[in-house]
Amino acid sequence: MLMDLEGIINLANENMPLSGAERGHMVDQAEAALSMLFAVLRIDTEADHNMKGSAHRIAKMLVNEIFAGRYLPRPELRTFPNTRGTNDMYTVGPIAVRSTCSHHLAPVIGSCWIGLVAGDQLVGLSKLSRIVDWIMRRPQLQEEATVQVADELQALINPIGLAVIVKARHMCLEWRGVCEHETVMTTTAMRGMFAGNEEMRSSLLALIH
Repeated sequence: MLMDLEGIINLANENMPLSGAERGHMVDQAEAALSMLFAVLRIDTEADHNMKGSAHRIAKMLVNEIFAGRYLPRPELRTFPNTRGTNDMYTVGPIAVRSTCSHHLAPVIGSCWIGLVAGDQLVGLSKLSRIVDWIMRRPQLQEEATVQVADELQALINPIGLAVIVKARHMCLEWRGVCEHETVMTTTAMRGMFAGNEEMRSSLLALIH
């Protein structure tokens, strides 16, 4: 029997950290629900050797990998004082984007670039990749995910300038519907110096390209 979800459901792109035991229970519940779905689709998962165990594999994949950004706590972000007063722009990328369209649960695959002009704090480059991955591993829209990455970094390190650019392919566009296989979506979130300075934005885009 599926657990009573009243009171613990939140938005698809929100974070709700769960313990290992809670995630394990969620996998069991999702497996039961997926088994019911396969039965509705008239798929005999016991007779078809290729589908045997698929409900469990998919449930485990969704909870522990594809949607892990919903259930794991924010990665620790270690910062360092900007003792030399570094105020030059630098960019980080491409950072791999692996996300999921919340409309059709189809993969969204692409890259993210981050442009920074440091304030009082510097941050390790690997931590930027971890934050992007943590936010992207949720069902969501690319537009909202781009803003979420910018909001998270702005709150954590408060840079003088911040830019987040995401370019991604959407399998909901390639795999179904119009089946456009060469279309790429680009979204941006600009803060501080990047938001108000056309020259800074142009320099950033030149570095990325």
